[in-house]
Amino acid sequence: MASSRAYLDFVLDQLSGLEDITYRGMMGEFILYDRGRIFGGIYDDRLLVKDVPAARKLMPQAVLESPYEGAKPMLLVDEIDNRERLQELVQAMYSELPEPKRSRKYDHQLSFTAESGG
Repeated sequence: MASSRAYLDFVLDQLSGLEDITYRGMMGEFILYDRGRIFGGIYDDRLLVKDVPAARKLMPQAVLESPYEGAKPMLLVDEIDNRERLQELVQAMYSELPEPKRSRKYDHQLSFTAESGG
């Protein structure tokens, strides 16, 4: 089952106090980013976040759920109606999230530019 645009819009509105929250649609679901780092996603109209220590600390009772078959389990966010708490969660997780991976295409373009002198 795909997630609804209305649910995405609600979650984005809840996070609107944060500066650089973006998303990418993927196969009917939505991947969520904070300043370029993936922190979670919307899967079947559920907000799931990465299982990192900061998220565990702020949501000690959170249930692990799989976003889709074969995926690494993520933490289900139950308190999406609490805007301040949700923003606090995303901010706390940021330093524990991996840096975005550079694309090989971009790396190739850099080496081509360097070799061509400009």
